[in-house]
Amino acid sequence: MNTRTSQDIPIACDLTALEPGLRSTHLEAARQLLHGDAAAVTELPDGYAFRYRADQYQQVAQFIANERLCCPFFTFVLEVTPAQGPLWLRVTGSEGVKDFLQRELGECDCS
Repeated sequence: MNTRTSQDIPIACDLTALEPGLRSTHLEAARQLLHGDAAAVTELPDGYAFRYRADQYQQVAQFIANERLCCPFFTFVLEVTPAQGPLWLRVTGSEGVKDFLQRELGECDCS
């Protein structure tokens, strides 16, 4: 049983966790999802929530799968609402994760 908590995981990305071709594809997909494709961004106490269209499910799920490999300090919650309603992706974590996300989001209007 893994007894490691999110407090024990350093806030550091390991880009070597993804092979070079996948890494560049993932970084571009992340940039597009977090900066261009989110219909709304909501600030949370420990991170951010991003709203997407229902038809973006595969894209968001693939982002989570890849991001978990290189950034294991994030907590992801994907809410799929009924009747083809919007998706909500919450990206949160321990102390410091929100500051990290703010730096990564840069010019994103996250309010």
